[in-house]
Amino acid sequence: MNSIEFPVLDQKTKNSVISTTLNDLSNWSRLSSLWPLLYGTSCCFIEFASLIGSRFDFDRYGLVPRSSPRQADLILTAGTVTMKMAPSLVRLYEQMPEPKYVIAMGACTITGGMFSTDSYSTVRGVDKLIPVDVYLPGCPPKPEAVIDAITKLRKKISREIYEDRISYQRENRSPGGLLASVYHLTRIEYSLDQPEEVCIKVFAPRKNPRIPSIFWVWKSADFQERESYDMLGISYDNHPRLKRILMPESWIGWPLRKDYIAPNFYEIQDAH
Repeated sequence: MNSIEFPVLDQKTKNSVISTTLNDLSNWSRLSSLWPLLYGTSCCFIEFASLIGSRFDFDRYGLVPRSSPRQADLILTAGTVTMKMAPSLVRLYEQMPEPKYVIAMGACTITGGMFSTDSYSTVRGVDKLIPVDVYLPGCPPKPEAVIDAITKLRKKISREIYEDRISYQRENRSPGGLLASVYHLTRIEYSLDQPEEVCIKVFAPRKNPRIPSIFWVWKSADFQERESYDMLGISYDNHPRLKRILMPESWIGWPLRKDYIAPNFYEIQDAH
């Protein structure tokens, strides 16, 4: 415990002053409320049953597990990661907003574990796919070790510099702050040893973004393009039914844009 005694704040605002820096305030708010996305593939993940229970009380650190990468800023990987899982893991990581962190839990996640010597399909370390902030060895690590890893990550966050974080976000954002429509295509043939995957990104300006629709080539793109239109405002030319799919037609704005201003109140009717 710190032996320094701090004066008690006066109840009157004019006699009470709290001084800090932007770095400390930003770091404190983030390290006190990390929202993890749990990516468990095998046996190590069973330890989270104890963590969420009353004995270790995972929530006391402000950790609220999320099911959507867009709401998470920490991803906990546990278990073996195979080549087939790799694209989905990278996609989840890319969908997380900055700043984001990764904890690699267990030997199989860190090095491939017992499968690293003779398995052709195991990824030899998740850090070959995404950057890792804290490594947590073990087979499996105990719940106490996970708490220790969280503590070390919190210390790392407390030392971050705001200016470095902003410059990193600017360097890694899409070109010119453009909107992007991403297509993941897979080619499957009996003559191929494994499917061939291609990722195509099409960029559009934020003001009146328009992209040609691929509905007439791939009919299943119907719902995906409508969702992009509904959430981000991207118009797809020649789409036969370009209308909102989640929000009502009377909704104003595009909810997943960073510049979206949420209304104080909306009465949801005729949502479809």
